[in-house]
Amino acid sequence: MAGLLQNASLWGDDIPWLCALREKGTDVFTRLGVPGAKVEDWKYTKPRLLNADDFVLPEAPAQHSCSCGCEDYCDEGCGCRRNIPLDAYQIHFKNGFRHPEHNHFPEGVTVLPLDEAIAGNEDCRRYLGKIADIETAPFAALNTAYLENGVFINIARGIKLDKPLVIICHTCAGERNLFYNLRNLVVMESGSEAEIVEYFHYDGIEKSRYFVNVVNEIAVGKNAVLKHYKCQDDAYKAAHVSLSAVQIKAGGRYQNFCLQKGADMGRNEVRVKLQDKGAEARVDAAYKMSGWATLDTTTVIEHLSPETYSEQLVKGVVDGEAKGVFQGKIHIAPHAVHTEGRQLHKALLLSDTAEIDCKPELEIFADDVKCSHGAASGELDEEQLFYMRSRGIDEDEARRILVEAFLDDVLLKVDSEPVRNWLKTML
Repeated sequence: MAGLLQNASLWGDDIPWLCALREKGTDVFTRLGVPGAKVEDWKYTKPRLLNADDFVLPEAPAQHSCSCGCEDYCDEGCGCRRNIPLDAYQIHFKNGFRHPEHNHFPEGVTVLPLDEAIAGNEDCRRYLGKIADIETAPFAALNTAYLENGVFINIARGIKLDKPLVIICHTCAGERNLFYNLRNLVVMESGSEAEIVEYFHYDGIEKSRYFVNVVNEIAVGKNAVLKHYKCQDDAYKAAHVSLSAVQIKAGGRYQNFCLQKGADMGRNEVRVKLQDKGAEARVDAAYKMSGWATLDTTTVIEHLSPETYSEQLVKGVVDGEAKGVFQGKIHIAPHAVHTEGRQLHKALLLSDTAEIDCKPELEIFADDVKCSHGAASGELDEEQLFYMRSRGIDEDEARRILVEAFLDDVLLKVDSEPVRNWLKTML
């Protein structure tokens, strides 16, 4: 047992460019380390629990075994094969390792385990490690140091995926302080369209500690459309850190929505580069929390060309002694004229000890642009509670109804009705 950076035997140690990429990740994480309060991007979210020295890297499971004693990736017991109620292609991971699936994808849709793509796919080598900038991102650097497990998804030119592709990441840590990394690479070629859903969940000992570290690298080609949804529902003593790095070409559209409701420390970070004229991004999120949790939503959207558009709406509900964090930056590069960027964060505090830290930012280096940002927080309306209770609704039910109504408009940002309805059930 050791800290986050361990000597691990990884696949592909005979591939020079892969070894160089891993070595770079190791060097950067060694230099940066686990960020503390003096690091601006992390001053509100302090990942102290990640300084522990008892992390255990998972071992690849036997072909027909499960560490929790049930059948391999079962539908019962520990929940290792939990599905979600969507008509979708499903990819399952358990403790960071992919379970072999037998999906038959349409022609023009390539889905490969990351190691297999590294070994034989030129597009994988072209993009892997090129979209996410690890120089100032310690956990992305750490993910790169362990680069091995994940999935490569390529949607060919003009192809429209007929149903969502769902990546289900199950953790069953038991009494171990488990730590694993996932790297996913998505390439949307010109004119293609797809929906991708990430779902992180846990079954097992209630007080298990573990750390999930995820990096998604996403390339959206000309006039391509990607709708990317995520639900993070990890154990209440877990840590979950995720970075989605996205580049969007001319006319491309990217929609991101994340629901966070689990983990002791959860951070969902989205960094988008609108590279060419007409590129668009919508980055929305909702979080609901209690206890002592800290849930962090961090976004950086860079408008690098004229006539680009971005919009963000983030809403959170915080109870107990929990803390919600929102950090959002819109950057308008010189000459990125006729650009529009909008950002809004709203939070509902359900207790006197709940906390919200909010840091919206605008960096504008061009004229003739439309930009706005705003933030607000408040409590439940006592008059509305009184009215509902006077109509025979008990206080707990009245509070639940008001909380759902508060989050409803951000959930409506999810275009897919089946995904939206499923996310509502997770609240």
